[in-house]
Amino acid sequence: MTPRRYISRRSLLRRAGAAAAAAAGAPWIIPASARGAQGQPPSGRITVGMIGTGRQAYLKNMPQFVKMPDVQIVAISDVDAWRMDQMKQAIEKHYGDKRASGEHRGLAAYGDHREILARRDVDAVMISTPDHWHVPMAVAAAAAGKDVSLEKPITRSIAEGQQLIAAIRAHGRVFRVDSEFRSLENFHRMAELVRNGRIGRIQSVRVGVPAGDDVDCPETPDMPVPEELDYDTWQGPAPRAAYTVERVHPPKQFGRPGWMRVLWYCDGMITNWGAHLCDVAQWCFGSERSGPVEIEGEGVWPAPGKLWNVLRRFAVRYRFADGTPWVYETVKPYVRFEGSEGWIQAEYPRGLEAEPASILSSEIQPGEIRFPFKSDKQDFIDAVKSRSKTLEDEEVGHRTTSLCHLGHIAIWLGRPLKWDPAQERFLNDAAANAMLEKPIHAPPPA
Repeated sequence: MTPRRYISRRSLLRRAGAAAAAAAGAPWIIPASARGAQGQPPSGRITVGMIGTGRQAYLKNMPQFVKMPDVQIVAISDVDAWRMDQMKQAIEKHYGDKRASGEHRGLAAYGDHREILARRDVDAVMISTPDHWHVPMAVAAAAAGKDVSLEKPITRSIAEGQQLIAAIRAHGRVFRVDSEFRSLENFHRMAELVRNGRIGRIQSVRVGVPAGDDVDCPETPDMPVPEELDYDTWQGPAPRAAYTVERVHPPKQFGRPGWMRVLWYCDGMITNWGAHLCDVAQWCFGSERSGPVEIEGEGVWPAPGKLWNVLRRFAVRYRFADGTPWVYETVKPYVRFEGSEGWIQAEYPRGLEAEPASILSSEIQPGEIRFPFKSDKQDFIDAVKSRSKTLEDEEVGHRTTSLCHLGHIAIWLGRPLKWDPAQERFLNDAAANAMLEKPIHAPPPA
């Protein structure tokens, strides 16, 4: 898809490099790419470009990056000029407050994300766009030599996940799923306890997410496109449709966007919060680089013809190769493991309980499994510096999102499915395998 304001790659490359860093008041920062795999640049900082300046980027991702002493945000991009301006002002104020002059100038802002990718002084990108843009942008970023932190859910289909893995590995890039749940103390503690056998042999797993999509869609008449929005580019690889506010996001604010409930752009809660909670379950279970062998489920779809058409509620049942059953459902955000010697349950954001209660006071001993405890952003930046794997690398992210996609496909087809996690194919089911190649764009026929 060609954006309305097309800029050729040759023209981008002519403008790339040190020019932006030399802009008025901009500090000179040598990118990590200039130092190779070893050592630190003289500035000691990783340069980051932020692609997408919407709700998640503005309220969650940007505030964390600007507080990190080893990071410098040097460029941002968005197709919504108002949101991009709000982000630019916030970043420049934060950096300016740390200077004697009280000012920070030189932060670049682009309407086309490819301008960031063409800059040789950008080490890494934080992609915080609608889901349908995630893989196209991440693949392009890897090809441009950028390390990638990608908002969850990272993919819209299992084939997209395979494409993403191939691109990250082919170009030798660092990748991190941008999910903070492994950095929450209760989930981190649960993972170490379960992986070290404190509840004995695992007998069952339950995962829950909020029923946040169980809502009615407002009226959606065609509307004029807000002047600050490049709507054609926003649609990107998705089908074309007339603008209405509930299809995109609230103008000139950072409220919850309507696109999160439209199957052209997002799968809804099954992958949205599922990418958080199912990842924690996979981590605890030790299946984060594999998957189930059987899947079945059911769900409630909106009435036909509604713009908001993602699943309103769902329940999925998985079975893994060792026979362990899983249930994944809309109820509340939690993960529960039942074992031969007790159970443990963690709820978002802080709850943690177990039976017997003594499980929670158990100390992790030398030689047992331990996981680093740091923020998702620091995990990413540390890996960019060391050229090591992150705690949620491209394969882990793909497998977790695939778990959610498998449930979605089983619900859509309305029948049990058998899955080969090694080959990533359904067994003897051509119709199901066809659904691996592209996103679900509509509820099943009535």
